[in-house]
Amino acid sequence: MAEPGPTGTPELAARIGDLYAAFNARDVDSVLAALTDDVRWANGWEGGEVVGHAAVRDYWARQWAVIDPRVEPRTVGVSPDGRVDVTVGQTVRDLDGNVLDSREVHHLYTVRENLFARMEIV
Repeated sequence: MAEPGPTGTPELAARIGDLYAAFNARDVDSVLAALTDDVRWANGWEGGEVVGHAAVRDYWARQWAVIDPRVEPRTVGVSPDGRVDVTVGQTVRDLDGNVLDSREVHHLYTVRENLFARMEIV
């Protein structure tokens, strides 16, 4: 589980940890339950972003048919503008298990009404 950042809370870190665990388990319904219906989600694989639950589900299905991404939250904090800032260890493998990419990235989440409304990769 991720450690809270300087302004993060243990509850926020736990919630983010659960979100990433569900993604890594390919539990799409659990992840979508934490997102607004009109979520704007970064398409880190093809570029741009996808909007809404159906588009996110479709994006992940396309992605997982070709590559096996795993993301592990390392730190969770809140940026000065109120977005949730997650430092993530990201490893992308091909379907045979060969590492294609491994690096640290930042995911920024906008929260609306206790749900994640936008995810950006920076």
